[in-house]
Amino acid sequence: MKLLALFCLVGACAAIELTHETWAKETAGKTVFVKFFAPWCGHCKAMKPTWDGLMKEFADHKTILVADVDCDGTGRTLCETHNVEGFPTLKHGSPNALEDYDGEREAEDLQKFAAALKPSCSPDALEHCTAENKVEIEKFMAMSKEDLQKQYDEQEEQLSKIEAEFEVEVELLQTKYDNLEKDKKSKTAAVETTGFKAMKTVFVHKGGLLKVKAPADEGEQGEDMGDMGEEGEEGEDGPEGDFEDDGKKEL
Repeated sequence: MKLLALFCLVGACAAIELTHETWAKETAGKTVFVKFFAPWCGHCKAMKPTWDGLMKEFADHKTILVADVDCDGTGRTLCETHNVEGFPTLKHGSPNALEDYDGEREAEDLQKFAAALKPSCSPDALEHCTAENKVEIEKFMAMSKEDLQKQYDEQEEQLSKIEAEFEVEVELLQTKYDNLEKDKKSKTAAVETTGFKAMKTVFVHKGGLLKVKAPADEGEQGEDMGDMGEEGEEGEDGPEGDFEDDGKKEL
């Protein structure tokens, strides 16, 4: 069993469950690593021992907070604030500007990532900011709340537009792929109705050798691997084995 999961077998885990009301106090001065979950979620249940162990390990850390948020209970408002749409969702960084965690979710990977988190740069912790960050923060601090809201909304709208355009293009690609696959199956079926399979059987029976193509990752695509006889027997240049490939590739 993974190392972090074992922590919870030898004692109670120091779980910290955040809510909208406790967020500011618990995250003050910390860089956070948060799991947004729902109790009924199967993946959340499977991940719980590992995450509980991670919370226990970082329970007394001065600058890093590893915590939980129950999106189906006391943390519902917090999950809405951070636009959580699936479970479990992992986010990290400054409490006021969380970023999605897209890394591996094995215990060792989570532990390594959490340990490498750096103190967050913010208006309340300028000592952790680079010179460039300080200039940006000072510029925005000089703006009124109304102007900041307007500029923020404009940038958020642009990001939403980019995301929407991406989703449309992905959908078009998926539709094109589905149509190409359907066309391939139709054309393949048309060839097979001409008696191709029976022809192939007789061809091999009479000593004919089947041409076999190498997989794309083992040489140039379409490169001859040699000739194959009945039941995948080794030909003059070809290795033994079954080289069937349905050619299907998911987008």
